[in-house]
Amino acid sequence: MSIIEDIKRRYITGNIVEKLILINVGVFILTLLITVFSGLYKGETNFISEWFALDVDTNSLLKKPWSIISYGFLHAGFLHILFNCIALYFLGNLFIQYFTQKQLLNFYLLGTFFGGVLYLFSQNYFPLFEGRSSYLLGASAGVSAIFVGIATHIPNYQVRFPLIGFIKLWHIAAFWVGIWFLGLIGLNAGGNFAHLGGALFGYLYISKASNKEITLFDGIANLFKKKEKPLKTVHKSKKRTATKAKKTDINQQEIDKILDKISKSGYDTLTKAEKEFLFKQGK
Repeated sequence: MSIIEDIKRRYITGNIVEKLILINVGVFILTLLITVFSGLYKGETNFISEWFALDVDTNSLLKKPWSIISYGFLHAGFLHILFNCIALYFLGNLFIQYFTQKQLLNFYLLGTFFGGVLYLFSQNYFPLFEGRSSYLLGASAGVSAIFVGIATHIPNYQVRFPLIGFIKLWHIAAFWVGIWFLGLIGLNAGGNFAHLGGALFGYLYISKASNKEITLFDGIANLFKKKEKPLKTVHKSKKRTATKAKKTDINQQEIDKILDKISKSGYDTLTKAEKEFLFKQGK
Protein backbone atom coordinates (compact mmCIF):
# COMPACT_ATOMS: atom_id res chain seq x y z
CA MET A 1 0.00 0.00 0.00
CA SER A 2 1.41 3.39 -0.99
CA ILE A 3 1.87 6.25 1.45
CA ILE A 4 -0.88 8.27 -0.25
CA GLU A 5 -3.34 5.38 0.00
CA ASP A 6 -2.42 4.80 3.64
CA ILE A 7 -3.01 8.47 4.48
CA LYS A 8 -6.31 8.40 2.59
CA ARG A 9 -7.40 5.30 4.53
CA ARG A 10 -6.43 6.91 7.83
CA TYR A 11 -8.41 10.03 6.95
CA ILE A 12 -11.54 8.06 5.96
CA THR A 13 -11.49 5.77 9.00
CA GLY A 14 -10.17 8.28 11.54
CA ASN A 15 -12.22 10.36 13.96
CA ILE A 16 -12.60 14.13 13.70
CA VAL A 17 -9.44 14.75 15.75
CA GLU A 18 -7.32 12.69 13.36
CA LYS A 19 -8.94 14.36 10.36
CA LEU A 20 -8.13 17.84 11.67
CA ILE A 21 -4.54 16.85 12.39
CA LEU A 22 -4.11 15.38 8.89
CA ILE A 23 -5.56 18.52 7.30
CA ASN A 24 -3.23 20.78 9.31
CA VAL A 25 -0.19 18.65 8.46
CA GLY A 26 -1.19 18.51 4.78
CA VAL A 27 -1.57 22.30 4.57
CA PHE A 28 1.76 22.76 6.37
CA ILE A 29 3.60 20.50 3.90
CA LEU A 30 1.95 22.23 0.94
CA THR A 31 2.97 25.62 2.33
CA LEU A 32 6.56 24.47 2.74
CA LEU A 33 6.73 23.20 -0.84
CA ILE A 34 5.33 26.45 -2.22
CA THR A 35 7.77 28.47 -0.09
CA VAL A 36 10.72 26.49 -1.51
CA PHE A 37 9.63 26.89 -5.14
CA SER A 38 8.77 30.55 -4.59
CA GLY A 39 12.21 31.12 -3.08
CA LEU A 40 13.92 29.59 -6.09
CA TYR A 41 12.29 32.27 -8.23
CA LYS A 42 13.19 34.96 -5.67
CA GLY A 43 9.63 35.24 -4.43
CA GLU A 44 9.36 37.03 -1.11
CA THR A 45 5.87 35.90 -0.13
CA ASN A 46 3.91 32.67 -0.07
CA PHE A 47 0.49 33.13 -1.66
CA ILE A 48 -1.10 30.67 0.81
CA SER A 49 0.00 32.77 3.78
CA GLU A 50 -0.89 35.95 1.92
CA TRP A 51 -4.44 34.84 1.10
CA PHE A 52 -5.35 32.61 4.04
CA ALA A 53 -3.59 34.11 7.08
CA LEU A 54 -5.49 36.74 9.09
CA ASP A 55 -4.01 40.19 8.47
CA VAL A 56 -4.08 42.80 11.23
CA ASP A 57 -5.51 45.32 8.75
CA THR A 58 -9.30 45.04 9.05
CA ASN A 59 -9.72 46.28 5.49
CA SER A 60 -8.06 43.10 4.21
CA LEU A 61 -10.84 41.11 5.89
CA LEU A 62 -13.28 42.58 3.37
CA LYS A 63 -11.15 41.18 0.52
CA LYS A 64 -10.65 37.74 2.11
CA PRO A 65 -13.36 37.16 4.73
CA TRP A 66 -12.51 33.44 4.88
CA SER A 67 -9.21 34.31 6.60
CA ILE A 68 -11.04 34.66 9.95
CA ILE A 69 -11.28 30.84 9.86
CA SER A 70 -8.60 29.69 7.40
CA TYR A 71 -5.74 31.08 9.51
CA GLY A 72 -6.48 28.28 11.98
CA PHE A 73 -5.07 25.71 9.54
CA LEU A 74 -1.75 27.48 8.87
CA HIS A 75 1.46 27.28 10.93
CA ALA A 76 4.70 29.24 11.06
CA GLY A 77 7.12 26.38 11.63
CA PHE A 78 7.67 22.75 12.62
CA LEU A 79 7.55 23.27 16.39
CA HIS A 80 4.45 25.42 16.01
CA ILE A 81 2.46 22.69 14.27
CA LEU A 82 4.00 19.91 16.38
CA PHE A 83 2.85 21.35 19.71
CA ASN A 84 -0.58 22.27 18.35
CA CYS A 85 -1.13 18.78 16.93
CA ILE A 86 0.00 17.08 20.15
CA ALA A 87 -2.37 19.27 22.19
CA LEU A 88 -5.21 18.69 19.72
CA TYR A 89 -4.68 14.92 19.81
CA PHE A 90 -4.82 14.50 23.59
CA LEU A 91 -7.37 17.22 24.39
CA GLY A 92 -9.52 16.44 21.36
CA ASN A 93 -9.79 12.73 22.18
CA LEU A 94 -10.66 13.60 25.78
CA PHE A 95 -13.30 16.05 24.52
CA ILE A 96 -15.10 13.48 22.34
CA GLN A 97 -15.45 11.14 25.32
CA TYR A 98 -18.03 13.60 26.68
CA PHE A 99 -19.26 15.42 23.54
CA THR A 100 -19.92 14.55 19.92
CA GLN A 101 -17.39 14.80 17.11
CA LYS A 102 -19.55 17.47 15.45
CA GLN A 103 -19.35 19.55 18.63
CA LEU A 104 -15.56 19.26 18.64
CA LEU A 105 -15.37 20.52 15.05
CA ASN A 106 -17.66 23.42 15.92
CA PHE A 107 -15.53 24.24 18.96
CA TYR A 108 -12.42 24.24 16.79
CA LEU A 109 -13.97 26.50 14.16
CA LEU A 110 -15.76 28.87 16.54
CA GLY A 111 -12.72 29.05 18.82
CA THR A 112 -10.69 30.01 15.76
CA PHE A 113 -13.29 32.61 14.80
CA PHE A 114 -13.49 34.29 18.21
CA GLY A 115 -9.72 34.12 18.58
CA GLY A 116 -9.42 35.99 15.30
CA VAL A 117 -11.99 38.58 16.39
CA LEU A 118 -10.15 39.32 19.66
CA TYR A 119 -6.85 39.48 17.77
CA LEU A 120 -8.19 42.09 15.33
CA PHE A 121 -9.81 44.10 18.13
CA SER A 122 -6.69 44.14 20.32
CA GLN A 123 -4.24 45.01 17.56
CA ASN A 124 -6.37 47.88 16.31
CA TYR A 125 -7.54 49.24 19.68
CA PHE A 126 -4.63 49.25 22.14
CA PRO A 127 -2.01 52.01 21.64
CA LEU A 128 0.83 49.51 22.21
CA PHE A 129 0.22 47.94 18.78
CA GLU A 130 -0.34 51.15 16.85
CA GLY A 131 1.51 51.14 13.56
CA ARG A 132 2.52 47.49 13.79
CA SER A 133 2.06 45.18 10.83
CA SER A 134 1.35 41.54 11.63
CA TYR A 135 -0.76 38.56 10.70
CA LEU A 136 -2.19 35.64 12.64
CA LEU A 137 -1.93 31.93 11.93
CA GLY A 138 -2.10 28.68 13.88
CA ALA A 139 -4.61 26.24 15.38
CA SER A 140 -3.99 27.49 18.92
CA ALA A 141 -7.25 29.45 19.28
CA GLY A 142 -9.34 26.44 18.23
CA VAL A 143 -7.36 24.11 20.51
CA SER A 144 -7.73 26.62 23.37
CA ALA A 145 -11.52 26.51 22.98
CA ILE A 146 -11.46 22.71 23.21
CA PHE A 147 -9.03 22.81 26.15
CA VAL A 148 -10.95 25.29 28.30
CA GLY A 149 -14.30 23.81 27.24
CA ILE A 150 -13.47 20.30 28.46
CA ALA A 151 -11.73 21.69 31.56
CA THR A 152 -14.93 23.59 32.40
CA HIS A 153 -17.04 20.46 31.89
CA ILE A 154 -14.84 18.11 33.98
CA PRO A 155 -12.73 20.44 36.16
CA ASN A 156 -11.76 17.72 38.63
CA TYR A 157 -10.50 15.29 36.00
CA GLN A 158 -6.92 14.46 36.94
CA VAL A 159 -3.91 14.18 34.63
CA ARG A 160 -0.76 12.39 35.76
CA PHE A 161 2.58 14.07 35.10
CA PRO A 162 5.93 12.28 35.62
CA LEU A 163 7.80 13.44 38.77
CA ILE A 164 4.85 15.67 39.71
CA GLY A 165 1.84 13.40 40.16
CA PHE A 166 -1.83 14.04 39.48
CA ILE A 167 -3.04 17.55 38.68
CA LYS A 168 -6.65 18.58 38.12
CA LEU A 169 -7.52 19.64 34.59
CA TRP A 170 -8.84 23.04 35.63
CA HIS A 171 -5.55 23.80 37.38
CA ILE A 172 -3.68 23.08 34.14
CA ALA A 173 -6.12 25.24 32.15
CA ALA A 174 -5.85 28.09 34.67
CA PHE A 175 -2.05 27.94 34.47
CA TRP A 176 -2.04 28.28 30.68
CA VAL A 177 -4.65 31.03 30.69
CA GLY A 178 -2.39 32.90 33.12
CA ILE A 179 0.60 32.42 30.79
CA TRP A 180 -1.41 33.76 27.84
CA PHE A 181 -2.54 36.77 29.88
CA LEU A 182 1.01 37.63 30.92
CA GLY A 183 2.05 37.42 27.28
CA LEU A 184 -0.36 40.11 26.10
CA ILE A 185 2.49 42.62 25.96
CA GLY A 186 5.13 40.19 24.72
CA LEU A 187 6.47 39.32 21.27
CA ASN A 188 3.51 37.02 20.57
CA ALA A 189 0.88 39.37 21.96
CA GLY A 190 -1.48 38.87 19.02
CA GLY A 191 -1.27 35.09 19.36
CA ASN A 192 -2.01 35.29 23.09
CA PHE A 193 -5.08 37.46 22.47
CA ALA A 194 -6.25 34.78 20.02
CA HIS A 195 -5.66 32.06 22.63
CA LEU A 196 -7.76 33.98 25.13
CA GLY A 197 -10.50 34.56 22.55
CA GLY A 198 -10.79 30.83 21.91
CA ALA A 199 -10.59 30.04 25.61
CA LEU A 200 -13.31 32.58 26.43
CA PHE A 201 -15.66 30.98 23.89
CA GLY A 202 -14.98 27.49 25.30
CA TYR A 203 -15.70 28.61 28.86
CA LEU A 204 -18.83 30.63 28.10
CA TYR A 205 -20.37 27.98 25.88
CA ILE A 206 -19.92 25.13 28.36
CA SER A 207 -20.90 27.16 31.43
CA LYS A 208 -23.80 29.09 29.91
CA ALA A 209 -25.18 27.19 26.93
CA SER A 210 -23.96 23.58 27.06
CA ASN A 211 -27.52 22.31 26.58
CA LYS A 212 -27.76 23.95 23.16
CA GLU A 213 -26.44 22.41 19.96
CA ILE A 214 -24.19 24.52 17.73
CA THR A 215 -25.57 24.53 14.19
CA LEU A 216 -23.57 27.36 12.59
CA PHE A 217 -21.05 25.04 10.93
CA ASP A 218 -23.29 22.05 10.20
CA GLY A 219 -22.53 22.32 6.48
CA ILE A 220 -18.79 22.06 7.12
CA ALA A 221 -19.31 19.27 9.66
CA ASN A 222 -21.08 17.17 7.02
CA LEU A 223 -17.87 17.16 4.95
CA PHE A 224 -16.13 15.19 7.69
CA LYS A 225 -18.84 12.54 8.06
CA LYS A 226 -18.17 9.04 6.83
CA LYS A 227 -20.93 7.77 4.57
CA GLU A 228 -22.49 4.56 5.84
CA LYS A 229 -24.79 2.10 4.13
CA PRO A 230 -28.35 2.08 5.46
CA LEU A 231 -29.18 -0.84 7.73
CA LYS A 232 -31.88 -3.32 6.79
CA THR A 233 -35.00 -3.32 8.96
CA VAL A 234 -36.07 -6.63 10.52
CA HIS A 235 -39.74 -6.80 11.57
CA LYS A 236 -39.69 -10.18 13.31
CA SER A 237 -40.72 -10.02 16.99
CA LYS A 238 -41.20 -6.29 16.60
CA LYS A 239 -42.98 -5.63 19.88
CA ARG A 240 -40.56 -7.70 21.95
CA THR A 241 -37.53 -6.10 20.34
CA ALA A 242 -38.88 -2.58 20.87
CA THR A 243 -39.52 -3.28 24.57
CA LYS A 244 -36.03 -4.71 25.04
CA ALA A 245 -34.45 -1.78 23.20
CA LYS A 246 -36.35 0.70 25.37
CA LYS A 247 -35.17 -1.00 28.55
CA THR A 248 -31.58 -1.09 27.28
CA ASP A 249 -31.78 2.59 26.40
CA ILE A 250 -32.98 3.48 29.92
CA ASN A 251 -30.19 1.42 31.49
CA GLN A 252 -27.60 3.08 29.25
CA GLN A 253 -28.85 6.53 30.21
CA GLU A 254 -28.51 5.63 33.90
CA ILE A 255 -24.99 4.23 33.33
CA ASP A 256 -23.96 7.41 31.48
CA LYS A 257 -25.32 9.52 34.33
CA ILE A 258 -23.36 7.54 36.94
CA LEU A 259 -20.12 7.58 34.89
CA ASP A 260 -20.45 11.34 34.43
CA LYS A 261 -20.83 11.69 38.20
CA ILE A 262 -17.69 9.59 38.75
CA SER A 263 -15.67 11.67 36.27
CA LYS A 264 -16.66 14.90 37.99
CA SER A 265 -16.70 13.93 41.69
CA GLY A 266 -15.11 10.48 42.04
CA TYR A 267 -16.40 6.97 42.74
CA ASP A 268 -16.79 7.54 46.48
CA THR A 269 -19.58 10.07 45.91
CA LEU A 270 -21.92 7.40 44.50
CA THR A 271 -24.84 6.22 46.61
CA LYS A 272 -25.15 2.57 47.62
CA ALA A 273 -27.93 2.05 45.08
CA GLU A 274 -25.84 3.56 42.28
CA LYS A 275 -22.88 1.31 43.14
CA GLU A 276 -25.10 -1.80 43.17
CA PHE A 277 -26.70 -0.83 39.83
CA LEU A 278 -23.29 -0.27 38.24
CA PHE A 279 -22.04 -3.61 39.59
CA LYS A 280 -25.05 -5.51 38.17
CA GLN A 281 -24.66 -3.88 34.74
CA GLY A 282 -20.99 -4.82 34.68
CA LYS A 283 -21.68 -8.55 34.98
